[in-house]
Amino acid sequence: MTRKIVVITLILIFCTNTLFAQIGNSQTITKTGTTAAAFLKIAPDPRAAAMGNAFISIPGDLSSMHWNPAGLDHITRSEVLFVNNKWLADIDYLFMAMAVKLPSIGTVGISATSLSIPQDLVRTEIKPDGTGEYWSAQDLSLTLSISRRLTDRFSIGGNAKFISERIWHESSANIALDFGTLYDMPIGGIRLAGVLSNYGPKMGLSGRDLYFSSDPDPIKSGTVTFVNSEYQTDDYPLPLVFRVGLSGELFENQKVRLTWAADALHPNDNLESVNLGAELGLAETVFLRAGWSSLFLPDTEEGLTLGAGLNYRIGGSQSILKVNYSYSDHGRLKSVQRFSLGLAF
Repeated sequence: MTRKIVVITLILIFCTNTLFAQIGNSQTITKTGTTAAAFLKIAPDPRAAAMGNAFISIPGDLSSMHWNPAGLDHITRSEVLFVNNKWLADIDYLFMAMAVKLPSIGTVGISATSLSIPQDLVRTEIKPDGTGEYWSAQDLSLTLSISRRLTDRFSIGGNAKFISERIWHESSANIALDFGTLYDMPIGGIRLAGVLSNYGPKMGLSGRDLYFSSDPDPIKSGTVTFVNSEYQTDDYPLPLVFRVGLSGELFENQKVRLTWAADALHPNDNLESVNLGAELGLAETVFLRAGWSSLFLPDTEEGLTLGAGLNYRIGGSQSILKVNYSYSDHGRLKSVQRFSLGLAF
């Protein structure tokens, strides 16, 4: 059985690398900024963000719905998670998730991700102080996750996403899929994971602001003066990314646990990079975390990440309140701080 699991994981890695071969010479062509729905790449939770986004091989966390759905079935009880923070340039970011364990099925979860820009005045060259209209923008993703452990060491999972983007009167909608595996190797307790995220068709905007009237022949006169027309925007692919990750414990006992993690990323809109992270757990109650994002990626603004967490048992019940915080350095773009509240019950 172990040999079969290793073979399946290697086949997944090989097939995904073949899929990405269409990118071409990634050393000179990065395709940066050529994908739609880029908000899907944002780390939603402070625990993973504090570990440098090296998280796909960390099991048993509700945010596995974003990082690797295969790890979701490792949660021990039903959980809810709420994250609300300011992204770069004071953009509002919201992430909510819930998962329940279902006998004979596995673990099923749902989540919602929203990135929104508050209303602002519509300004033109003629009316730089505003036309009296207001515009806004919002990205939204709704996800259904299913995860199941096939053996005590190997689990698989998948996501189905509904994605929408809107800016003023233009909008676009799409669907995407995620696939993930997680294998607890019988070698030093090391975990191996592979994830393919955001597989789906291209997206293009449409809406009433793209409509206009044109005169097909302004020189000649006739009964038809203007024809209703529409600008057509280009379609762009989703931010497809393949990740391979490893993690394990440097040491672990009832009082102290030190976990390390490393992820290698192969995206379709940038060069390859590596994320590194570590988590120190004290009696599984207090946590200190640190990491580094986007190693070996040229011109990146990402770097050092730090964070902390607290798991507090409520009264004499079995419910646990989870509070987490992270700080992520984004260089010239300043920093991003995240807070989250979770409940396991």
